[in-house]
Amino acid sequence: MRAWCRNSVSEFLLENINSVIGELATSSVNDGFDVEQLQNDSWRYEISNLQEILPANIPCHIFFEFNIPRMGRRIDAVLLGPNFPYVFVIEYKVGADKFMRSDINQVHDYALELKNFHKGSHKSTIIPILVATEAEDTEFNIKYAVDNIAEPICVNPDGLKRVIDGFAFEGQVDGLDWENAPYEPTPTIIEAARALYRDQKVEDITRSEGGSENIKSTSSRVSDIINDSRINNKKTIIFVTGVPGAGKTLVGLNIATQKRQNTTDHAVYLSGNGPLVEVLQEALARDDVKQTGVKKGSAVTKAKTFIQNIHHFRDEALRSDTPPSEHVAIFDEAQRAWNREQTSNFMRRKKGVPDFDAAESEYLISYMDRHKDWATIVCLVGGGQEINVGESGISAWIESIFTKFPNWNIAISDKLHDKEYALPEEINEELYSSQSVSVFSELHLGVSMRSFRAENVSSFVKALLDLNHDQAKDYLEKFNEKYPIVITRDLMEAKKWVRKKARGTERYGLVASSKAMRLKPFAIDVKSEAKPIHYFLDGSDDLRSSYFLESAATEYQIQGLELDWTIVGWDADLRLVNDRWSYHDFKGHKWLNIHKEDNRVFLKNAYRVLLTRARQGMVIFIPYGNYPPDESRLPGFYDETFAYLKSLGIPELQSSEIDIGY
Repeated sequence: MRAWCRNSVSEFLLENINSVIGELATSSVNDGFDVEQLQNDSWRYEISNLQEILPANIPCHIFFEFNIPRMGRRIDAVLLGPNFPYVFVIEYKVGADKFMRSDINQVHDYALELKNFHKGSHKSTIIPILVATEAEDTEFNIKYAVDNIAEPICVNPDGLKRVIDGFAFEGQVDGLDWENAPYEPTPTIIEAARALYRDQKVEDITRSEGGSENIKSTSSRVSDIINDSRINNKKTIIFVTGVPGAGKTLVGLNIATQKRQNTTDHAVYLSGNGPLVEVLQEALARDDVKQTGVKKGSAVTKAKTFIQNIHHFRDEALRSDTPPSEHVAIFDEAQRAWNREQTSNFMRRKKGVPDFDAAESEYLISYMDRHKDWATIVCLVGGGQEINVGESGISAWIESIFTKFPNWNIAISDKLHDKEYALPEEINEELYSSQSVSVFSELHLGVSMRSFRAENVSSFVKALLDLNHDQAKDYLEKFNEKYPIVITRDLMEAKKWVRKKARGTERYGLVASSKAMRLKPFAIDVKSEAKPIHYFLDGSDDLRSSYFLESAATEYQIQGLELDWTIVGWDADLRLVNDRWSYHDFKGHKWLNIHKEDNRVFLKNAYRVLLTRARQGMVIFIPYGNYPPDESRLPGFYDETFAYLKSLGIPELQSSEIDIGY
């Protein structure tokens, strides 16, 4: 059951208020919540008010404290009525005399959550209502977006009665079926980390549909391998593969949270993605302060024992010859580990180790290999994600095991041989024929979950960047109604579009390639880096946040993270010339060709990252360019790219398209 208390309206109106409060209090204790007097007083007001205003003859059901797991919150009351059905999401602010923007966003978020993730509400008409009990009486007009979610209605208790009296309830609706309909959320990585840190189950905050590998089964398989290693004193390295946004990081965080309280197989989540680590640590610390009242410093320290920067973990191995305290190390984006040259240079310049001679992967394995009994390494691997010079790819890990650590067992997915993981043919052959290697289909996550509106977005982006015109066009046709992608040459129109599309606290932001140097005339300065904590975590009242559209996150700040809506700034660094990509770096006052193949791959992958960060839709901004004397922004640098994207069926944004239906 998702609600702490439920009943038909006709029976609810006959109930004793104290009985309803008693049921709510009992349910809260069963769910591990302590009920304070202030909460009891709020319940008493809500129940009394609803018993006073609800008509006795309406064939509706009422639910109190309806659980929204992804958000970690509960809706005060939900009134479910027949016809479409109607779902009234009612949030009380007892004692409030004003309608605060944060409260309006809160009830709007509840409505969006039900519409998007609660299967029983997919086809419903949802009316979010904010009740400020001491507010003056106000007039209201009910306006609906195209998905039949009303704009939040702000009323006092008398206004709430007028809202409900304005609907005709005919027929019957099954309240129990609606309440227990599947809840299939797709959380952001920040939301998922917060929920898992609060010990919520991964199956409560994720969904699996459309043939995707179930995150729960992947986590279960990884846990089974870890347990087998512990019980049988084995050392095992596990490779979990997946398409962008498929939930690899979520699997890693789930394993780490499951193990963090266990002294026998304590786990740590590690990533070389500095912005991701920084944002997750801060998000968990803020949430801990809010939930428990602990001091911020203590909360940050606690979060850092759970999520760490991989380079700090690596550097700890230099300080002594002892093994790490953790028996399980989870390396996110393992393909980005540094190669031998990059690691040796860093150790010589920054750590004063002149004779260091190992790739980062080899050294990390050797650190875990110090355990005398058992150890497990979990490598989370993405394809086509390499964006830095000196990244060794996944082959370095496997070569290290084969040549330096033959006592280690290997567990791989059945997709590790796919070309995007860039394994040399000889390593592929040895992997899939070796007796020490086990292959499990559950170790691959095959469908992107970043966009809950369209599962084919990552495939579309791949086809787009591979210049596979027909395939990209076919993919776009499959999701363009659910997941809008538009293009424009007017940045102001792009900003209007994302601001209008976003509802509640849906987050939007500006992203651009780190080489997009000539978007600067449009106040997109990629050299003035967005600060990840402020960009991804702060609210719409903070000018440092993504909401202000003043700072652009590059592929380095946003890889591993996501937004609901994005503006992708596309510059002349990656441009089409005679139907082929041309790769450029801006030096001094002009663009220079990029000749090195690795650097071309990094630039192409940068755009792959940028084009797969939006959960609900994006607008691609390609400027018109400028005629001489500005030779760095010639129209020819941009026009063919724009024409190509438009030929795929991406519509050009028109001012009339900015309205979403209110």
